[in-house]
Amino acid sequence: MFNFSYCYFFFFFLSLFSLLFSRPCFPARTIPGPATVITAEDHSHNAAWHNFSRLLHAERGSQINGISELKNYFHQFGYLPRADTMSSDFTDTFDAQFESALLLYQKKLGLPVTGKLDSHTISTIMTPRCGVSDGSSHTIHSAHHFAFFNGKPRWARASPMTLTYAFSPYHIIGRLSKAEIRTVFERSFSRWASVIPVKFRETSRYKSADIRIGFYHRNHGDGKPFDGVLGVLAHAFCPENGRFHLDAAETWSVDFERDKSKVAVDLESVVTHEIGHILGLAHTSVKGAVMYPSLKPRTKKVELKIDDVEGVQALYGSNPNFSFSTLLHSESSSNLAMESQGVLSKWTVSLALGLIITFLSA
Repeated sequence: MFNFSYCYFFFFFLSLFSLLFSRPCFPARTIPGPATVITAEDHSHNAAWHNFSRLLHAERGSQINGISELKNYFHQFGYLPRADTMSSDFTDTFDAQFESALLLYQKKLGLPVTGKLDSHTISTIMTPRCGVSDGSSHTIHSAHHFAFFNGKPRWARASPMTLTYAFSPYHIIGRLSKAEIRTVFERSFSRWASVIPVKFRETSRYKSADIRIGFYHRNHGDGKPFDGVLGVLAHAFCPENGRFHLDAAETWSVDFERDKSKVAVDLESVVTHEIGHILGLAHTSVKGAVMYPSLKPRTKKVELKIDDVEGVQALYGSNPNFSFSTLLHSESSSNLAMESQGVLSKWTVSLALGLIITFLSA
């Protein structure tokens, strides 16, 4: 005889599975989720930074092979000075000085301030990032997260201001066409120009251009060598230097549908970030902002956030045609969508638990 209770049981759990694992449709947005330690597969091309995964859970007093390399990393990005001694090599001891550097790193990058190498911190350390030091900046007011370079440098030009940019005829890459690269830069410059009274114009005169762009390998003469695939992606110098360098070893992409590589890096995201440095912005602690220093492979983050806009407008003023209300509406809509998704997920789990209790008590 057919047992309807088993049939009901089967369809109940089929419905429950659909509720728990279906994805509601909301506007797409790049949101930094909970940090997890990046696997060897993700960072197999960047062995130096991937090795930091073995330092997970290290704390003050720990002595682990590899802490000296992490101290070099912190020194590179402005958190840990070298001792003024005959021997400048770092040790593998998690000492008080390193703990202070780690606390500062966690605070500056908007991480949980634990003083330990927790999963959030290790994941961020291993993520590809901009090569500009985090230690060359200062904030103006504690209520803001954006920062400027020391001395608050900016471009000083007659108003209306126009800055020229040019591509090096010698330091180029072959995986993307010149037209694709030019289009990316045009869009990125336009984003910044839409919020400040500054225009950008391409010129063929590379040597005399205000902003000089090139793709370089390893040591390229500016004292800031690149490190190959992933790791440091690019760096740019503060006003009015104008040098804009990208790592030629990266798998630069303008279309993730076309580029299936796990280490593909969105060119437009990096370019938009580096233009912020060219204009005088340093790194922010706001993870969703363009000026946050880290960018995971196969991630696109090109839209300026309120933090980015407030920072650059503090240097140059506002574009007369720019309206904060439009930006606020856009961010509010995205945040509401994400909050709604979270509420829906909690509601789904609560409903599922209620149905299970009802079924078991029947």
